[in-house]
This record gives sequence, C-alpha cells and structure tokens, in this order.
Amino acid sequence: MCGIAGLIDLSGETISPVVLKRMTDAIAHRGPDGEGQWIEGPVGFGHRRLAILDLSPGGHQPMISPDHRYVLTYNGEVYNFREIRAELQAEGFWFRSQSDTEVVLQALAHWGPDALLRFNGMFALALWDRKERTLLLARDRYGIKPLYIGRQGKTLAFGSEQKAILAQPEFRREIDKSALLEYLTFQNLFTDRTLLKDIQLLPAGHYARLDLNEASPELRRTRYWDYRFREPDHARPREEYLEELDRLFRQAVKRQLVSDVELGAYLSGGMDSGSITAVAAQSFPYLKTFTCGFDLSSASGIELAFDERVRAEAMSARFKTEHYEMVLKAGDMERCLPKVAWHLEEPRVGQSYPNYYAAQLASKFVKVVLSGAGGDELFAGYPWRYYRAVVNQDFEHYIDQYYVFWQRLIPNSALSKVFAPIWNDVKHVWTRDIFRDVFLTHDNELNRPEDYINHSLYFEAKTFLHGLFVVEDKLSMAHGLEARVPFMDNDLVDFAMQCPVNLKLNNLADVIRLNENDSGSKTNRYFHKTNDGKQILRDMMSRHIPSEITNAEKQGFSSPDASWFKGESIEFVRRKLLNGNAHLYQLLDRNTVTSLVSQHLDGHENRRLLIWSLLNLETWLEQIAI
Repeated sequence: MCGIAGLIDLSGETISPVVLKRMTDAIAHRGPDGEGQWIEGPVGFGHRRLAILDLSPGGHQPMISPDHRYVLTYNGEVYNFREIRAELQAEGFWFRSQSDTEVVLQALAHWGPDALLRFNGMFALALWDRKERTLLLARDRYGIKPLYIGRQGKTLAFGSEQKAILAQPEFRREIDKSALLEYLTFQNLFTDRTLLKDIQLLPAGHYARLDLNEASPELRRTRYWDYRFREPDHARPREEYLEELDRLFRQAVKRQLVSDVELGAYLSGGMDSGSITAVAAQSFPYLKTFTCGFDLSSASGIELAFDERVRAEAMSARFKTEHYEMVLKAGDMERCLPKVAWHLEEPRVGQSYPNYYAAQLASKFVKVVLSGAGGDELFAGYPWRYYRAVVNQDFEHYIDQYYVFWQRLIPNSALSKVFAPIWNDVKHVWTRDIFRDVFLTHDNELNRPEDYINHSLYFEAKTFLHGLFVVEDKLSMAHGLEARVPFMDNDLVDFAMQCPVNLKLNNLADVIRLNENDSGSKTNRYFHKTNDGKQILRDMMSRHIPSEITNAEKQGFSSPDASWFKGESIEFVRRKLLNGNAHLYQLLDRNTVTSLVSQHLDGHENRRLLIWSLLNLETWLEQIAI
C-alpha cells in the first residue's frame, strides 16, 4: 500500500527531478517507509512506500522488470499474488523478491491488460513500456484505490491523490462549476469529474493507454470489468446458497489476512464488521479491534441509538480481541474539519469525519485494518433506498422516480436559485442525464420486480459504494494505514451478483422509503428502521456472531450531527456558513443558502446532509485558494 505519482511530457522534454520529487513529497503521508523516483527523458514515475508485504529493499519502487523493458509504480494489494506467481514460474519467470509488486509487474509484462482480470485485490498502477513507448494506467474493479489524471498543455500527470498533480508549479487551479452542481445535487460525483478542471478520476474497472509514438498522443480509456447483478436462470436451493456464502466469506477474510506487519479490524457493533472480526480472530489470537462512539448527551430521536460501543464491547469480549475505542463530541468535528477537507481533496458522500478518527485510532496500533464496507451494497442492506419502489411502466419511468430519490442535497427545483451567481455557466448541466448515464448498459434489461432491485444494487455499487471507497482510502492513508475490504473479494462479489433477490430482501411488494436527510427527526413519517435487508447474509453470519447482532435493525456509521449543528456546534456553523464573506458565496446565492441553513438552526427542517456538505466545501475552498 503506497502512493504513486508520475509525469509525461508530451512534447518530449525531459522531466524535472525537482518537480517529480515535489509530487511524491505531496503524498508522503501515504508512504512513510520509503520513496523512489525514476526518470527517462519525457517520462517520470514516483512512489511513496508503506511497507506491508516483503519489508526488504526487494519491494522498492518504481520497479523495473528483469529484462529492463517495463517500469511499474503501484499502489495496492493483490491477495492472490502467490497463485499468480506460481503460474508465472511454471512458464519460466523468476522472481527476486517476495512482494506482490513484482508479481504484478511480471503479470502485466506477460499478459498485458488481460492480467488485470486475474488480480483479486485493490490497486492503482502505472506501467511504462520502454520499448513500445506506451503508458498503461489502471484501477481495480471496484475503485477501492483512486487514480487521478491531470492534463494541461503538453503535460500529463497522474497520482493517487490530486495533491500530487497540484504540486506542479505551473498547474492552474480552476473550479469545475458543472461538477459542483453535480455534487450539490447527489452529494457525490457520478462522472469522472473532480471539483477542479483538468483533473479526472479514472473510473473503477478501467485502464487507459497512451502511445508516445503518435503525433498527438491521447489517453484512451477501456472498461475491462463491470458489475452485473442478475437473477440466475436456474436458482438453486436456499441451503446451497447459504453454504456457499459461508465458504466464500471465510475464504475472503482469510485471503486478506496476508501481511508482514500487524493487522487489526474495525468493530462498529454491526454484523458486517463483527463477522469479519469473528473469522479473523480465529487466525489472530488477541486481534486488535477499534470502535468510535459518540457523545449522545444532546442527541434526540433515532440519534440516541448511534453509539454502538456496548455491542462492540460485547463482541470484543466474545472473540477475545484487544479492544480500543474513542468517543467523539461535537468539538471533534470542528477540530478535524480542516484536516479532513485537506485529505479528502473534495467533498464526497456522507459525514466522513468519524472515519478520520477511526483510522487515526487504528494507526496507533496497526498498519493494516479490515473494514466491513461493501456488505450492504452487495446484499441489499438499505431496503429503504427504493429497492422496492417497483414501477410497472417502463425503465425510463423507473429512472425518473429513482433520480428524484437520489437528489440528496438540492432538488432540481431549487438549483437555479442556489446557483444564481453562476447559473449561466451551469444551466446546461442536466443532472438527470448524469444519473441516467450510470445505467448505460441497462437499456434492454428485463423489468420484473427483481430486475428493478438489481438495477438499484448496480447503481449503489457504482456510485455510493465507490464514493465510500474514495473516502476510506483518503482518510486511512492520511494516517499511513491500509484499509482492506474483504466483502470485495472477487469470488464473493461474483456470488453476490448472482444471488437471487428474494434471498436478500423480504416482502418485495412493500415500498419503504427513507428521507435520509431527516433521519434525526422524531416525527419523520418516512423513516423506518428495518432489519429486512441482506437476509441471507444475516443467516450466514448468525453462525459467527450473536443473534442479537444479526437481527438488529440497520443503521449507518453516523454521528448525531443533526443535533450538534443546532446545539453545541451552532456558533461554528454560523461562523462558517452565515458569514457573508464566506468563499461559498462566490459560487452560490447567499440569501438562498443562509435561509436553508437557518431553517435547520431554528429547528424547522433537518438539513444535516446539506450543512455538512457546505461546511466541508467552504473549508476546501479556503484551502484551495482559487
């Protein structure tokens, strides 16, 4: 696990070693165990190392192949590297180290981009072919590890974080206003845009190639993998699915235990992290586990259940883990916001500062931590998110209804008011088209009730889960911590995509809808906590953890910020968002935004998601200094 960076001068000029080192220095937090740079004419690769496998100098990067043809800079872990290594050795390849990096390098040299489909793990990488003068950039199937690409003029740059690209002295920073509208609609970015022009995020499951032999070299992207949630043509008995899920889940956790440094696990109190801990503890006596709880002294409504420390402590006692926890208060959110905004580089998905503190806690004791991310999205853990809002007309009608549901921050009807200062620059952006484009491969699908649910699962994996991975990567690597996600094992994901919907959800005909922005309200009539989701996962996990955990109602890892924003942190919110000189109001209408914020502070509406997003955005704007 590391950080990568690189520069290609498309005009053929030699790369500056000073600039390349500035780029790797900008992401030094990702790799405190070493650094390396490699330059040859117009190509430069940089690397920061977090040593997890093969702690010897044999794992140093950038790494050059034995025949000196290929150069690799790589970030990630390929958990099946030993199997791939054995296959390559059988074909005559030899290895100098015990690292997965060398296996990735030799596999790419041998199979080319087809090797990407053999990798079971998480990665972002760049490979330079010195003979053919071609560049390959690639990202793992699910987007667990990020890879940013920036191009201005005759310079193409890439990096694990935007900071590496921005470290170029001549890179011009300009806000992408269209991306800002996209974010403030969905609280996420569904396209490859970032909030800065000329920087894109390579989509998950894609690689890109650049040929310097061309007169005008262009980066050409190819999708090599995508999710495919489908009902099986011939479903098997339920017990067979249950047994196979148990086998694959235990296999996935054990695969991801490979490490030459100490490893721990998050233990939130929920069943996903609890089951991972249960399996991992079988291999690691006194496994270290970590929990963040919340001060609920001013909480109300469903927020009173947000602190899961009691259940986490009970599971720690059951599995005999060495358990550590911390309690977050409103002031902790205020205190860490500048660091969170700096490491995230742009706002994405939900309230992420608890993740920052969880990673900070774990990093004091281990260098690798297991996370339960992915279980909900693969096995329908959020039944309220329109999984059951089945429409009987046609696919486009389904898109229209689902699109309205996912307008998490500002609905279409209010966009022109909120964006009034720059409306002429963004009025051409149709967020419904952005939403629809996620489903480009779904035009001719069957539209039975189960199919609509599979469409929704596809959407969540492509967008919401991807956003969670971006946040997880940035906030764990902020502390030099590698976060692994066993649910995203290739075999387990393949199983989940072919698992019948009726094994994941109960009562498919029911419609349960949640207004997630109002989840802290006592009177919200749309909110229904539920334990209907991921039924087969619950049944399987009951073999590993107590039934009171597997039967518990679903809730996310969230702080009581709805109460904090109008309570202990109200002055902080006023200072940041009701200030007429805030950077936000160069882009957004001050009267409209302050009215929306005041509705929350006065207790009339719950706008917790919007307030967090605005706080994060304002802090980012202060730092980016455009």
